[in-house]
Amino acid sequence: MEAGPPPPLEPIPLPTFPEEGFTEKFLRKTRENPLVPLGCLCTVGILAYGIICFKKGNTRRSQLMMRARVLAQGLTIASVMGGMVATTIKSRQ
Repeated sequence: MEAGPPPPLEPIPLPTFPEEGFTEKFLRKTRENPLVPLGCLCTVGILAYGIICFKKGNTRRSQLMMRARVLAQGLTIASVMGGMVATTIKSRQ
């Protein structure tokens, strides 16, 4: 076999991605997994209501709200994990 000259090396252009600001990224991520922002809002709402009940002296309701907050946080974390699994499965296909 006769060896010819090596092919010329041409630089491969790097992929370009559009610039994405905070708002665009937030909206895209919210569309991908809408339960995470909803869970965060529920958690903050329950926490605020629990603190208000504690300030008013309604300790029984305040304790109930703190338990509900833990439940809401757990559901938010579960939705984050579910979204990660769904994104991983989607990217492998």
